[in-house]
Amino acid sequence: MARTRVLVVDDSVVIRRLVTDALSREAAIDVVGVAANGRIAQAKVAQLAPDVITMDVEMPEMDGIEAVRALRAAGHTQPIIMFSTLTERGAHATLDALAAGATDYVTKPANVGSVQQSLEQVARELVPRILALSAARRGPAARTGAARPAGGAAPAASSTAAPAGAGARVRLAAAPTPRPVRLVVLGSSTGGPEALSRVITALPPLSVPVAVVQHMPPVFTRQLAQRLDRLGPWSVAEAGNGDTLRPGHVYVAPGDHHLEVRRAGPSLVTHLTQAPPENFCRPAVDVLFRSAVAAVGGDLLAVVLTGMGADGRAGAERIVGAGGTVVVQDEPSSVVWGMPGAVATAGWAHRAVPLAEMAMTIGRTVEDARRTSVAGGVA
Repeated sequence: MARTRVLVVDDSVVIRRLVTDALSREAAIDVVGVAANGRIAQAKVAQLAPDVITMDVEMPEMDGIEAVRALRAAGHTQPIIMFSTLTERGAHATLDALAAGATDYVTKPANVGSVQQSLEQVARELVPRILALSAARRGPAARTGAARPAGGAAPAASSTAAPAGAGARVRLAAAPTPRPVRLVVLGSSTGGPEALSRVITALPPLSVPVAVVQHMPPVFTRQLAQRLDRLGPWSVAEAGNGDTLRPGHVYVAPGDHHLEVRRAGPSLVTHLTQAPPENFCRPAVDVLFRSAVAAVGGDLLAVVLTGMGADGRAGAERIVGAGGTVVVQDEPSSVVWGMPGAVATAGWAHRAVPLAEMAMTIGRTVEDARRTSVAGGVA
């Protein structure tokens, strides 16, 4: 298979060299060019036709956000990975870039002891994304979803595994016995921020709360929650410890913390932990799903959106086993079909639907469950 051609865009000579050296260690990647700002990047993209672009956020003449908009307006469809600082300003700018059409992001090394450690961190963060996004762009036959999800802890070398390898087929689970839905739990990773924007803003009024795990580091999750809160009628906030889950509210797991749901008398409350990462992630979707089953049994609707890796597969199995409902985003509308594909090909999804239909599907599932429970006399 041809090597993945990458263009590195950053105004810092040091960072350009760091990224180039880190990527050059991977035999499947070929750094075909560099650019010092977004304006130069536009010309290089037209000239070199890279498969993937890494893009700094803050640059002179034309910054990363402007460059993303310009490239998308010109019809360039290559995946663009933003290279951001782990700060409030960096998080805000990164989310702006994702809204403008960027595909994913990584954070720049901070408080790293040596150049070697910086190289290793950049390689851990960038290489899996570049390879997964390049494979996704080549089409379903090349997709493996094997890369580590965004925002997770670093895995050991060669520890990732393809949850839905090339040629794996969707095996939908049999329709569950109708039962009430007390909670919607949702997991996402690569491509998730924009997928969540589309789903949350289109959600109809629901009589249940929604708990979300998006693979993101601290600061970024707070900014994401604030942005989602501004976009639509739903009240969205980063989850705190001990929050009572209320209908019409969305609770986003904070970066570097697992989000669990627990019972407190008749109520459901949040519980945050810094237990070890699962699936190389903290927060992890499996932790949320597993805790939700413990709290409400099968009175659940679980949704798995676009993302790398297999986080959510084990949790989805528990939800199906308890009698709950699982819906995943379909492959054509996913940026990377790793997480939803892992669930669907394992047989733990009841439906696979396009992103454009996800909000309607959630609303109908919850409403149909409510009507069924009322008709059957379920409290």
